Amino acid sequence: MADKAQIQAAIKVQGEVVRKLKAEKANKEQIDEEVAKLLELKAQLGGDEGKHQFVLKTAKGTRDYNPKQMAIREKVFNTIVSCFKRHGAETIDTPVFELKETLTGKYGEDSKLIYDLKDQGGELLSLRYDLTVPFARYLAMNKITNIKRYHIAKVYRRDNPAMTRGRYREFYQCDFDIAGQYDPMIPDAECLKIVHEILSELELGDFRIKVNDRRILDGMFAVCGVPDEKFRTICSTVDKLDKMAWEDVKNEMVKDKGLSEEVADQIGNYVSMQGGMDLAERLLQDPKLSQSKQACAGLMDMKQLFSYLELFQVTDKVVFDLSLARGLDYYTGIIYEAVLMQTLPAPTPTSQEQNGAVGEDAGVSVGSVAGGGRYDGLVGMFDPKGKKVPCVGVSIGIERIFSIMEQKAEASAEKVRTTETQVLVASAQKNLLEERLRLTAELWNAGIKAEVMYKKNPKLLSQLQHCEETGIPLVAILGEQELKDGVVKLRTVATREEADVSRAELVNEIKKRTSES
Repeated sequence: MADKAQIQAAIKVQGEVVRKLKAEKANKEQIDEEVAKLLELKAQLGGDEGKHQFVLKTAKGTRDYNPKQMAIREKVFNTIVSCFKRHGAETIDTPVFELKETLTGKYGEDSKLIYDLKDQGGELLSLRYDLTVPFARYLAMNKITNIKRYHIAKVYRRDNPAMTRGRYREFYQCDFDIAGQYDPMIPDAECLKIVHEILSELELGDFRIKVNDRRILDGMFAVCGVPDEKFRTICSTVDKLDKMAWEDVKNEMVKDKGLSEEVADQIGNYVSMQGGMDLAERLLQDPKLSQSKQACAGLMDMKQLFSYLELFQVTDKVVFDLSLARGLDYYTGIIYEAVLMQTLPAPTPTSQEQNGAVGEDAGVSVGSVAGGGRYDGLVGMFDPKGKKVPCVGVSIGIERIFSIMEQKAEASAEKVRTTETQVLVASAQKNLLEERLRLTAELWNAGIKAEVMYKKNPKLLSQLQHCEETGIPLVAILGEQELKDGVVKLRTVATREEADVSRAELVNEIKKRTSES
């Protein structure tokens, strides 16, 4: 361990870093991270008796959710799940860790982000990186050849977190997949319709869904002169076009990946193209690209896809974009990604630098909010006989969506309720605890969401204040006279109006009033 003088010097330096960040009004996550480092250094010095002081913090790239945040999150989940159910999906669950070999070799260059678990003297395990590979394993293991399922669960990536933009090491994914042998592009079109529905319902602002096809990309690489063995690695580089300028992407292709400038420039011509069905038709006539059978098959399917998207009335938001690559190795056909068009409330320079969101694209500072594609070969990788089950799916980027919803809630004056209590049972006089508890039980038994203060003789004012603070809309007030008359005084918190309601009618009256609000 470093000696005391060294640690004290480091504490001084780290203290300066924290002060500087606070003075510059840097983003909260960055300040918290540096404060945590400072606390760790102080803990190394130990307490008065040289005891190691425990630092209370969440692990890097993770976070707690307070009741207000959970209320917003629940609303988002409900919107997404009801959409999945509207489209006839059922749900499954899989273990949070898988055998390491299940995950190995499925994610291309991102494999380095997989969390391996320490060997517990048995199987070598890793935390799941996404929900798609476990789904493919589940299908192969249970010999399932067709299913339409959704799965909402946490996944883990040893990423460099940029928490201001909703990027974490532990985060939820919401997946919807259709497995089975069907006619081309019908399930694929439904996946895009689902993305359109969810993003529209959540009212996140204007968005675009970019689509491309792995076969078109591979065909393009082939006709431009990229060697076969470099397809996947060049694909990963093209995938960075939403974060880096073309010059930097070209640089990586030429200097790091060994392509000639001429080949890179040819790729550059294609990846700048965007359009709709018209672009697919134009590329089918392209003297170069039309030489690739693969690309032609992809382009024919793209035309078919756009005809279905027109029927689903979503073409206003969908764009055929040749620069879309999606770095994952398992995609075999159509690929897509949804991005928000508006800028979030001024992100700090640090969060942009971390993510390379610079230049004109800084407007899309939240990154992609949904993505997916067709992966016809993945299930076959797990089947002993290599039996393929065609699949297409979409993953909704819940954390990024949640970041936006949270910022919107903070910006608006609207109060987020964290409970669903409909009525507080209160009393205006002393010695009525038993009566309050009796009425509360009656309401609970009738399915009413009710609360009661945990005091024998609470003041009426403090009971009413509790309702104001937590947003409880109604108060059922008991007093000696009300008990004699067999009524309850029902008070509306917002308007302060009161009315006597007979005990027999109370449940119906509460239901009526709370369904109106």
